[in-house]
Amino acid sequence: NIVTVVGARPQFIKATVVSAALAERAGIVERIVHTGQHYDANMSDVFFEELGIPRPSVHLDVRSGPHGAQTGQMLAGIEAVLLEQRPDAVLVYGDTNSTAAGALAASKLHIPVAHVEAGLRSFNRRMPEEQNRVITDHLADVLFAPTDLAVANLAHEGIVKGVHAVGDVMYDVALHFAGRARTSSVLLDRLGLIAGAYVLMTVHRAENTDEPARLRAIVDGATAVADTLTVVLPMHPRTVRTLADLGITMPPGVRVIEPVGYLDMVALEVGAEVIVTDSGGVQKEAFFHGVPCITLRDETEWVELVELGWNELVPPVDATAIARAVLSARGRRGRTAKPYGDGHAAVRIADVMEKLGS
Repeated sequence: NIVTVVGARPQFIKATVVSAALAERAGIVERIVHTGQHYDANMSDVFFEELGIPRPSVHLDVRSGPHGAQTGQMLAGIEAVLLEQRPDAVLVYGDTNSTAAGALAASKLHIPVAHVEAGLRSFNRRMPEEQNRVITDHLADVLFAPTDLAVANLAHEGIVKGVHAVGDVMYDVALHFAGRARTSSVLLDRLGLIAGAYVLMTVHRAENTDEPARLRAIVDGATAVADTLTVVLPMHPRTVRTLADLGITMPPGVRVIEPVGYLDMVALEVGAEVIVTDSGGVQKEAFFHGVPCITLRDETEWVELVELGWNELVPPVDATAIARAVLSARGRRGRTAKPYGDGHAAVRIADVMEKLGS
């Protein structure tokens, strides 16, 4: 009896393959709790519809708010579900407030916690994501590490028991859905985009959207790039609100669209000449699809992509530097490697979860 806690777009995507692997085990019953952290239809419902994720058994509908208030509401809601369900384990993903709330609620009730994507570190404790992943790893009983470096990070913090090097479930997802995305998505045609002739940009992290100087540098950098290449920007609701509050409007050369489903996003990634992002997941997806990536952050938890030459870190403090990096990345290829496993991480996770109940 497993309760899985999800709440944000990346978690829905990762749960696709893990929930499918769990469903194949006759002895496992999974119930999904959706915290409601991402509640817009384009950030939530579409993933359950198009990826075949089981519908949540419980929807807490917590929605957005200050970190403390949001996490507190999630903690109370998840605790009530766990007291009712009394599961054998709680499964959490990634590094959001939903992740930390699920781990805290389970740990305080002495229910084993299993963490998918354990051991990732940016070493920037100012990031909410870093705080959430450190808290979760130190509460977890079972830690599913996606890379050898993640295993080493955990060992450095004294965490060696219950650690399993399984590979990255996002690689599983990419292998499973890439072909379908290429054949089923008509988004490029609808937007009038030519594959290999545009830049795909995503911006959502608080360190960028909540800092006016950084956000202005990103907008000005995108404007400069748009003089040469079309920039397509599926805009996160947080970014929409912040730009409106600052009175910033995007130039015509930047095609702002609403957030898209996973298959359409993969189609946009596959067709891009360069990807520009502050998302951890999109950094990896760029690599999976062989597209050079510029990451608008001071550091990344996916350091192997920088070392392999597929990813370049560009702190978003200077618009000219951003534009120069993006345009210079055109046609760039990194070294060939497989740092994220063989595409069977979900099966390994299901194997371990099955043994927990035996």
